[in-house]
Order: sequence, then C-alpha cells, then structure tokens
Amino acid sequence: CFSNVTLLPLPPYSPELNPVEQLWQQIKQRFLSNTTFQNYDDIIERSCQAWNEILSEDGFIKNLCSREWSFLV
Repeated sequence: CFSNVTLLPLPPYSPELNPVEQLWQQIKQRFLSNTTFQNYDDIIERSCQAWNEILSEDGFIKNLCSREWSFLV
C-alpha cells in the first residue's frame, strides 16, 4: 500500500516541520494572545472559536501541508 513512501527522520524537536505546531502558532498569535481569561471554560470556548474560524478560511489547512518544507526529500 505505501511501498512508494519514504520515511525521513526528523530532528527530535522541529516545530517548523510539524503542521500541528504551525496550526497552534497561528491560533495563539491570532486568537489567544494578549487575552485574559476568567477561567478554564473561557480558554476552551475561545480555542474552539479560533479553531472554527481557521477551518472556515479557504485553503488554510491545505496550505499547512503544501509548504516548501513539506516536499523535502
């Protein structure tokens, strides 16, 4: 099934190569920074709102996986 896929070892910590880290960086910078929350539920609510806003942006998630570094061989 995956005979044409080559796994490449990544450095132990490489957030610039990890799409999930890129996503969290965007959420923190655009939606959660410079904000004071009253309680844990407020953090969860705002995080969910941020997630939904990002999902509604055309091509955002696709762009995370199509950056130049994702094609390194």
